[in-house]
Amino acid sequence: MIAKKRIAVTGGAGFLGSHLCEKLLEQGHEVLCIDNFFTGSKQNILHLLNNPLFELIRHDVTFPLYIEVDEIYNLACPASPIHYQFDPVQTTKTSVHGAINMLGLAKRIKAKIFQASTSEVYGDPQVHPQPESYWGHVNPNGIRACYDEGKRCAETLFFDYHRQHRLKIKIARIFNTYGPRMNLDDGRVVSNFIVQALQGEPITVYGDGSQSRSFCYVDDLIEAFIQLMESEDGFTGPVNVGNPNEFTILELAEMVVRQTGSKSKVIFKELPADDPHQRRPDISLARENLGWEPKISLATGLRPTIAYFKHLLDR
Repeated sequence: MIAKKRIAVTGGAGFLGSHLCEKLLEQGHEVLCIDNFFTGSKQNILHLLNNPLFELIRHDVTFPLYIEVDEIYNLACPASPIHYQFDPVQTTKTSVHGAINMLGLAKRIKAKIFQASTSEVYGDPQVHPQPESYWGHVNPNGIRACYDEGKRCAETLFFDYHRQHRLKIKIARIFNTYGPRMNLDDGRVVSNFIVQALQGEPITVYGDGSQSRSFCYVDDLIEAFIQLMESEDGFTGPVNVGNPNEFTILELAEMVVRQTGSKSKVIFKELPADDPHQRRPDISLARENLGWEPKISLATGLRPTIAYFKHLLDR
C-alpha cells in the first residue's frame, strides 16, 4: 500500500504536469498544482478541480513559494522551441531561479525533490545513443541555449544542494514525449504534423527528414517519473527516460499521414540552427534501477493523440 503524501507539482497545468497530477491523485495523494499559465492551461486540469485532494495555485517559480509538502516535482519551464525562444531570458530564469527557489523550499521543509531535466542537455550529440555519462555537445550561445544551458545549470544546482545540504534529489532527462494535452501551437514535431495533416495542409519537414528522434508516449513517461521518485534515496539520477525506438522525421510524417487518412503532401524547409541530427536514449540505467521501460509503441500512442487534436480542431 502506498503511503499517502502531500505533493507539489510545478508546471502542473502543462502537458506533462497535468498527466502527473492526475496519476498522483489516482494513487490517493494530495496534489498541489502550481502554474503561472504561460504554457499551461486550465483546460488540462478542469476535470481535477472538483477533487477535494487537488489544489491549484497560480504562481511563477522565479519567485519564492512558501508551502508545506512531502515531495516536489519541478516541471515548470516552457519546453518547446517556439515557447522557450519567445522570451529566452525568462526561460533561463525559470530553469535557474526556479530551481534555486524550489531547492530552497525543499531544504527548508526537508522534502524530496524531482527535477524534470531534458535530453537537450546532450545538445547535438556526438555519441549515439546517449548514455547519462555523456557530457553533451551544446552551443552555449545559440538560440536554443536558454533552454539547454538553463536545464544544465539546474542539474548543477540540484547536485550541489544534494552534496552540500544532503537534499534528497531525483533527476530525469526527458526525451521527446507526445500525447493528449500537447499545445496546438507548441511547434513540436508530433503536434505540428498531426495538426497539419488534420487540416489538409502540407506537412513541413525541416532538412531532408533523415534526422532521427525517439518518441515516448506520455503514460509511459509519467510511470517513469513516479518510479524514480519512489526509488531508494541513494539513486539520484540523472536517468534517461524516453522510448529507445528510433524513427526518422520523414517516417513520422508518413505514419501521421496514414493514421489521419490525410491527403497532405510533405514539403521540405531549411533546418533550424543547432537542431540535433540524432536523438535516442540509452535507457539501461532506468531498466536496471527502476525496472522501467516504455510499453506503448509510436503507432499505438499516435491514435489517442490524433483523436485529441481532432477534438480540439472540431470545437
